[in-house]
Amino acid sequence: MAKDRSGAGDPVRTLRLLWREPGQDPPARRGPRQGLTVDAVVRAATDLADEEGLPALTMRALARRLGVTPMTLYTYVPGKDELLDLMLDEAYRHMDRGRRDPGEPWRSKVTRVAEDNRALLVRHPWIADLAVTRPPLGPGVIGKYDRELAAFDGIGLSDSEMDAALTHLLGFVHANALAAADAAAHNSRQSDDEWWAVSAPLLERAMDPERYPLAGRVGGTVGAYDPEVVWAFGLRCVLEGLTRMVEAPAPTAGRG
Repeated sequence: MAKDRSGAGDPVRTLRLLWREPGQDPPARRGPRQGLTVDAVVRAATDLADEEGLPALTMRALARRLGVTPMTLYTYVPGKDELLDLMLDEAYRHMDRGRRDPGEPWRSKVTRVAEDNRALLVRHPWIADLAVTRPPLGPGVIGKYDRELAAFDGIGLSDSEMDAALTHLLGFVHANALAAADAAAHNSRQSDDEWWAVSAPLLERAMDPERYPLAGRVGGTVGAYDPEVVWAFGLRCVLEGLTRMVEAPAPTAGRG
């Protein structure tokens, strides 16, 4: 099955919907659901994806949820590709954000960006399953990008480095969210304690400590995968790397 991705729909029609003014919804067809709007379609699609995952989101399933025919939905959105862009932009537009302190240290600002995005992926797990190499350039996406760049502004990075730093940070958040979701799915079927109870006796007999000394020592110390430990360590690595970069002296031109 092809992976769902943003930016796969008609760009002109998508941008017109993303930047539409209030009240610019297409006229509803006659029938019992004359109050249906683009916003209502996007909210229903988001609820469906939140509850059942992205594979469950089809135009037919969404039409059933809204009590209309699939053809009626196409009055409001051209198709699923454009709908995904609207959903993503809307989710970004409504991200929870705390108050900002102008004097806050940059590391704290960057940490908040990471935590805000992690919380978003917990609320809307389907976003982590959506390929966003070409994000929809709507008000939600642009606003999110502008606010998050501010965490890196003025710390000694060039504009291109600010963009790369934000992309690197969000890549870490995305990978962590996917790993944590996968671990949660496995635990819902069989807990780590149950898995180790079955597997540990066999591993103790099969693993030769002389052949695998580090795997035995470190694995025995760490135990089961802990998303919180991995999150804290990974974020620290990102922050320390950026700190080294911004505090390093500027390179000097070599002598001829």
